[in-house]
Amino acid sequence: MHISRPRSILLTCAVAVTLSATALPAAFATPSSTAVISEVYGGGGNSGATLTRDFIELANAGTTAYGLSGLSVQYLPAAPSATSQWQVSALSGSVAPGGRYLVAEAAGTGGTVALPTPDATGSIAMAGAGGTVALVSGTTALTCKTAADCAADTRIVDLVGYGSAVVREGSGPAAGASNTASVARAASLADTDDNAADFTAGTPTPVNAAGETSGSGPEDPGGPTNPGTVRIHDIQGTTRVSALDGQTVAGVPGVVTGVRTSGSRGFWIQDPTPDADPRTAEGVFVYTGSTAPQVTVGDSVLVSGKVDEYYPSSTTQSITEITAPKTTVVSSGNALPEPVVLDAASVPDAYVPSADGGSIDALPLEPSAYALDLYESLEGVRVQVSDTRVTGATTAYDEVWVTVKPEENPTRRGGTLYSSYDGQNTGRLKVMSLDPAQPVPVADVGDVLSGTTTGVMDYASYGGYNLQATELGTLTDHDLAREVTRKQKGNELAVATYNVENLDALDEQAKFDTLAEGIAVNLSSPDIVSLEEIQDDNGAVNDGTVGSEATLQRFTDAIVAAGGPRYDWRYVAPEDGKDGGEPGGNIRNVFLFNPERVDFVDRAGGDATTAVAAVKTKKGVTLSASPGRITPTDDAWTDSRKPLVGEFRFHGKSVFVIGNHFTSKGGDQPLHGKYQEPRRSSEDKRVRQAAEVNTFVKSLLAADDSARVITLGDLNDFAFSPTVDALTSGEVLKPLITTLPADEQYSYVYDGNSQALDHILTSPGIRRFDYDVVHINAEFADQASDHDPQIVRVKVNAK
Repeated sequence: MHISRPRSILLTCAVAVTLSATALPAAFATPSSTAVISEVYGGGGNSGATLTRDFIELANAGTTAYGLSGLSVQYLPAAPSATSQWQVSALSGSVAPGGRYLVAEAAGTGGTVALPTPDATGSIAMAGAGGTVALVSGTTALTCKTAADCAADTRIVDLVGYGSAVVREGSGPAAGASNTASVARAASLADTDDNAADFTAGTPTPVNAAGETSGSGPEDPGGPTNPGTVRIHDIQGTTRVSALDGQTVAGVPGVVTGVRTSGSRGFWIQDPTPDADPRTAEGVFVYTGSTAPQVTVGDSVLVSGKVDEYYPSSTTQSITEITAPKTTVVSSGNALPEPVVLDAASVPDAYVPSADGGSIDALPLEPSAYALDLYESLEGVRVQVSDTRVTGATTAYDEVWVTVKPEENPTRRGGTLYSSYDGQNTGRLKVMSLDPAQPVPVADVGDVLSGTTTGVMDYASYGGYNLQATELGTLTDHDLAREVTRKQKGNELAVATYNVENLDALDEQAKFDTLAEGIAVNLSSPDIVSLEEIQDDNGAVNDGTVGSEATLQRFTDAIVAAGGPRYDWRYVAPEDGKDGGEPGGNIRNVFLFNPERVDFVDRAGGDATTAVAAVKTKKGVTLSASPGRITPTDDAWTDSRKPLVGEFRFHGKSVFVIGNHFTSKGGDQPLHGKYQEPRRSSEDKRVRQAAEVNTFVKSLLAADDSARVITLGDLNDFAFSPTVDALTSGEVLKPLITTLPADEQYSYVYDGNSQALDHILTSPGIRRFDYDVVHINAEFADQASDHDPQIVRVKVNAK
């Protein structure tokens, strides 16, 4: 078994790295570390290169194995811009004493010689002439972009800048790197904390953990000449994990049904003479690594190699593969096996068997009972769908979600509604194209891929089972319209929430303009807008900036230009680096308000660490500070956005607004993963956050039981979740999403599921309201944010 080869669609070249046992520079490593980067090559597959991939090599000169679980290698361009990001390749296993460890990264189009079998494979396309590579304790991307900042980051175990790299150790970067030359440490693996002194340029010499120093060219002689005794269904077996995992098989026959020439390279073969067991898949992926597949669809082949269960991550299911293959083409132009038709009649309604939270790997497949068991029994097999409705718009990765069950929980606008943990939508399937010249069409929710779409059933960490299409249906555009809500009446206070997806002053004007149009036109200029994901004025640049004045000035100017009012704003600046989100971005909640329609009650005392409190007065309740934050130093808010509270007055009446952005679902086990039922590990923190807000609302109502409270924002959880249960405990708040018809209860689309993560809730003091989710983003391929905004219009004087 192996883990953590990055998602195939991002792979384009390869990189190798070596670890050393000598002490690392104090600026970049703990004194006891025995691991270093020993060689870096970024010219793989480039013009003039012999090797097809880049590589990073690690070495261990110690006397005990150096564990790499939880570590990563990361790459930064030589001259990083404000928008440059460190790219990450996760590692696993260990480096033996005195050994090497080879990390393969993206492959180019040139070169003739493959690397030795890599110990880890990444997706980073490194530059041949210059860049920075770091060995990092952890898999979170670094944020430093100067040598000084990186020297201060204690996560960095070792760092090598080469060519013209700005980020490097010592007097200068390692010199001489090119398309034909790597930079490598001396055989002693000496590390003096000076890249220029420690590395020299020369012919690339990648070495893997097995001590292999060369791979093969595109022609791999020694392929099998006769069929062996093992067939594909013997490899796949009746569970998710092959009984032959780790074993060598010889002469496995099959017909090539699909070829992947970029990313995770390889090809699928299928046995045209299947067995009678519906549990055993008749197809399998043959992983060729850095070598381009030398077969064509329709080739009849014999394949020898090693059976491997590849896990994209520790929580996903695996993909059964034949690795290190030797292939013989017996004949070409053969007919392909007929595809298995997937439709509402063939896909079960039950999603996956339960293992009481444990792994389902060893459970016998029941393809007639569970959808995921059916898809697993078809792993690597040709499948076909017809006239499928789009339930998740085309992504930046050229993926689109469709459903083979058009009557399964349809939304009003053509999606598929996710309405409970127990009621998974089994007809959802992600479609990708194997032909770079024919990507999936740009489609919105409700459009249809008309006719037949045919391809191979695959599995990936992002989204699970997917159809790798060799033939795509044609797009029928249903012209989904972006909604426009009505204008509030004179006696209605209109309050909206909108997640603007990491907006900062360095963003393109087009993003500001599109978001501004959403507020001015689609939301019809609400009186108050609670914004989530406003960043500081230089976004991901990590220099201590925490203010958002420039960001909000550009945004409110854009709203005016779009025909909206001149909004004022209020927020509480966070402590630097304390509120989570994108590193350096200092994300926060913000109130925009139209001073021509509503007054903000400013009351001093609110800051990043002071908790706001309800203050009982003879006239009702006020806030101790406005704007203020709810219990900002409580552990519930560690590395998370703190709720923003503001006191407004409309037609002489007080209204309290609480803007929220609860912690994300990152780290939860996937719906399609090997652990069933999946653990929602992030939920615990959101429940604690909801309890804090609930307690604060109760304090307002204790001082004035008729207080008008509007709690809103991106809660990152569903109306049926324990989070919302905790937020509404004691019936102090009503979730308005539940007042809509069932097929309209969503604001976000993820993996083809339409779901509600954003919410507006009101206290009992708000008796008359008109609520609307305004669909302008989540269902569209072209979107300014991945969230839809929503709005409530309140009659504050209603009895």
